[in-house]
Amino acid sequence: MMSISGKTTISPAEEELINLLRENARMPVALVARRLGISRSTAQSRLEKLERQGVIEGYSLRLAAAYAESYVCAHMLVTLSPKYTASVQTLLRRIPEVRTIYSVSGNFDMIVMVEARSITRLDTVIDEIGSLDGVERTMSSMILSTRLQR
Repeated sequence: MMSISGKTTISPAEEELINLLRENARMPVALVARRLGISRSTAQSRLEKLERQGVIEGYSLRLAAAYAESYVCAHMLVTLSPKYTASVQTLLRRIPEVRTIYSVSGNFDMIVMVEARSITRLDTVIDEIGSLDGVERTMSSMILSTRLQR
């Protein structure tokens, strides 16, 4: 069993359930039960327990590759002035093209994942992020293809 924040434990069976939902979060409980070799009520109980415990906070959308390819994606490595992390994060959350913000160690303070409908829009967003108060330096790389996403 694994501890989450020192409070919640996850059994190997619950981990299997989570892995199935990573494949398809909308997988019917009856199919989950069949794939795990358990009854539907047991699968439903495990799912509800994980939701109650906060292990599962919600379910998300994964776009079809053909549609997702219409977006231009990049990751931006961002260096911040000291004490600007919170204010920059607040400003980044207001930019709809910002999909994910990671706090990281090393030469940069964060990685910002950006998705735009065109290269022109991506360029504009990159410039917008680079000009935010507290942003000292950025380095961007366009994502050419996704080889694995779980």
